[in-house]
Amino acid sequence: MRKRALMTAALVCASKDVGEAKAQNMAKKILVVDDDPHIREVVMFALEKAGMKVVQAEDGVKALAAAAASTPDLIVLDISMPELDGLEVCRTLRKTSDTPILFLSSRDEEIDKIIGLELGGDDYVTKPFSPRELVARINAILKRKAPATKSAKTMAHGAITVDMASYTASCLGQKVPLTATEFMLLVTLLRHPGKVFTRDELMDQAYDGNITVSDRTIDSHIRRIRGKFTACGLGDVIVTNHGIGYKLGTCQ
Repeated sequence: MRKRALMTAALVCASKDVGEAKAQNMAKKILVVDDDPHIREVVMFALEKAGMKVVQAEDGVKALAAAAASTPDLIVLDISMPELDGLEVCRTLRKTSDTPILFLSSRDEEIDKIIGLELGGDDYVTKPFSPRELVARINAILKRKAPATKSAKTMAHGAITVDMASYTASCLGQKVPLTATEFMLLVTLLRHPGKVFTRDELMDQAYDGNITVSDRTIDSHIRRIRGKFTACGLGDVIVTNHGIGYKLGTCQ
């Protein structure tokens, strides 16, 4: 009851953020997956107040069907669910889709967050949550996934090419499927190939300024980027400067 009261009371805050963000979000479709109907209701209310359209699913099996049928712009995905849990849903989706995923979970263990991010999640929110923060995190992910402006251009370094217009990365001519967060981290490194970035600096580039994530979250994204390029035959993508952070490798 206490958790439910906290989330319901926080809806008042979420309803205030409807100006500019609402205008930008009118065409955005969000798939909300949770076996608790009250949580789905809370999230739907907050997202619709922010100008987004909402599709719902109550378990993992229905989530996969809804994702295929509705082609959402982002998925809010609970981890603990019947039929098929959120981690399995994410693993299945990542075989064919790069749709951004924000995990919800009542478990606050660091290892659970790491597993979710390692599987391809873009962000993680722990229950009970503030609907206002949830909307802010969703907006931050959608902003990273938004089409680039006309002034944006293709960037290249070694065997890596990034096309800002189509929001794609490739290695030796082969497309590398990056999530929105992974893409922005790679672009940040590409823009300053000689610079060593601290985790805080990378966090500022990949996340909204009002959102804080742990160092382990950044490390998980970096590991996934490395793994994806290694699978394409490119090992020297991101170099670790111990005690400082990360910089772009030779990409050869």
